[in-house]
Amino acid sequence: MNPLFINFIYIISAALFIFGLKMLSSPATARRGNLLSSLGMLIAIIVTLMNAGLDYKWIFLGILIGSGIGAFVAIRVEMTSMPEMVALFNGFGGISSLLLAWAEYHQNREMSVFIAIVAFLSAFIGGVTFSGSMVAFGKLSGKITQKAVVFKGQHIMNAVILGTALVAAAIFCITPASVFGYVLFALILVVALGFGVTSTIPIGGADMPVVISLLNSYSGIAACAAGFVISNNILIVAGALVGASGIILTNIMCKAMNRSLANVLFSGFGSTTAVQTGDGPQGEVRPASAEDVYYILEAADSVAFVPGYGLAVAQAQHAVKELGDLLEANDTEVSYAIHPVAGRMPGHMNVLLAEANVPYDQLVEMDDINPRMDSVDVCVVIGANDVVNPAALDDESSPIYGMPIIETHRAKTVIVLKRSMNPGFAGIQNALFFAENARMYFGDAKASIQALVAEFKND
Repeated sequence: MNPLFINFIYIISAALFIFGLKMLSSPATARRGNLLSSLGMLIAIIVTLMNAGLDYKWIFLGILIGSGIGAFVAIRVEMTSMPEMVALFNGFGGISSLLLAWAEYHQNREMSVFIAIVAFLSAFIGGVTFSGSMVAFGKLSGKITQKAVVFKGQHIMNAVILGTALVAAAIFCITPASVFGYVLFALILVVALGFGVTSTIPIGGADMPVVISLLNSYSGIAACAAGFVISNNILIVAGALVGASGIILTNIMCKAMNRSLANVLFSGFGSTTAVQTGDGPQGEVRPASAEDVYYILEAADSVAFVPGYGLAVAQAQHAVKELGDLLEANDTEVSYAIHPVAGRMPGHMNVLLAEANVPYDQLVEMDDINPRMDSVDVCVVIGANDVVNPAALDDESSPIYGMPIIETHRAKTVIVLKRSMNPGFAGIQNALFFAENARMYFGDAKASIQALVAEFKND
């Protein structure tokens, strides 16, 4: 196949990636953006495989099998499992880059220094991404402890592991064709997989949105390096786009928590030693029944829903949408306040509400809702905890002090939906629960919202 034609098709694919990525920045166009990017990748893969001499029948079979697996997983996965599914996707991307670099090196050990360097980067970063993503998957799915696992000398151990990888890489890049070079490459693979585990284990569940975003960036960087290894332009472009967008999103996540990336990665936030749940605020809780909450909402001119992970666990997004429709029919202004790190992955709440067909113009970002929070009659907090905790504003001893929050405590009335008084994912008690304007509406979020819907319909 003519190289000019291939590169021309790659340019079209790259343009589709860029336009698709741009469209992902808005909930209204995100689905079309995802389809555009997928189409660009499909075109690039078909052209690459045809250029490699692969028969079109095998290409079609691969598309059929891959599409079938993707459709099956997409249909079967629950919304509560979406974060760990994203972690798996990141991990698969990482292991693909590792295997590609290994296969290319195995076939051709006579590498230049530059190709040896990018082969090392692809394999090492891909290995870290894979094992780190598996740890993130385990934490998010509850298969391993969600708390940060820290121990004495942990940072020193990680430094030694990283130093070993860099020394092995330096020697490997000088003598990649030797038997010793192959041994070093195998050592790099093992070290990479180990480093992914030891660097992710110390990160608590509350920081998982940042970790997922960072691992996504890692997978892109590994793919970009793999593109240099096999001299594939579209892989370089796609990897660079994913790597850059992941870094940008990671930075946004860190700013949303008012913490540096280094603090997220190395502070051990969420460990049993870092967070003391027993020393949190205490006070009188004011419980409310479904009838009590109904009368409060029925009299409200404006209601702001603040969703959190509890919304996903209860799968209450459709019930919330129905309640929102009933409130609008009652001439109540309805909005949904979204915190950047609510849930277990970036955009988690947006995905949930979009599934329930909540109008995009009702989704309000934290920086937009806070200035007018004093005028909100009722804030309904559904399963959120740390992102509405006033301790972030006024308690300098709190581990989350300085983190921007949705300032629900400033609303005229706050209704908090929770199963119990247990602290959130960060393990910190919430002073909002004891505020004079707060009422606790205990129970499963979906059942609680459905009870409110029934109250409205029976009126």
